[in-house]
Amino acid sequence: MPDVNTFFPGPTAGTVRTANGQVLAAPAGWVLLPPGDAGLTRRVKAAGDHWVVAEKVGRRVFSRGIWAAAATIARIRAELDAERSTVGYAKKQAAAARRRDSTQAEYVEDFTAAVLAFLAFHARHADLGRALAHAVADHATPVGSGTVARTKRIPVERRAEAAVIAWMRHQTTAYDLMPIPRVKGKRREVRRMLAQRSKELLVRYRQGEPAGDGCPLQGAISEKRLGRVDT
Repeated sequence: MPDVNTFFPGPTAGTVRTANGQVLAAPAGWVLLPPGDAGLTRRVKAAGDHWVVAEKVGRRVFSRGIWAAAATIARIRAELDAERSTVGYAKKQAAAARRRDSTQAEYVEDFTAAVLAFLAFHARHADLGRALAHAVADHATPVGSGTVARTKRIPVERRAEAAVIAWMRHQTTAYDLMPIPRVKGKRREVRRMLAQRSKELLVRYRQGEPAGDGCPLQGAISEKRLGRVDT
């Protein structure tokens, strides 16, 4: 649920804009706390009056920080610095990092398996299927990547399918170089058309048909393999 005190960036420094377009100046003694320290931000929010600043870019909403009393921010920052300097805090953070790494590794494994299940390539193309699954997972699963693989709103099976189609759109078609007219619905139409082509290509590999010379999927996977060797 969005914060009731959420605003948009204002036209000048020290201002914010309300949802109805009204421009407000930050109260005297307030400063903007930039995003980046989640713990500090949470405590400042809980401490009292504040303004959350967010900005929508495309379909995503980005935090631009929070306005709050400078004295409050300074006090809470000092308290946090004291807590974070203890041995106990360091051990707690290390344990949390290990848990996150373990959880991420498990998700990458599960997601890769879901991609392989979606691909369901014929045995003669098993090596290509594994290479494609790992390439898609490498791209889609990193934390903070913002890809469909990171959403929890749809089952992992649908995430896997969407991630494969998105990867193929960028790696096996000229989508990124296409001069798509700025007409409502046109980009969606192009993406649907390319998705259909990708699905038709995948069917050939599921049926065990020969890859054929110049197959864009074979070429994309070969480039990925060479890239791994070079790095």
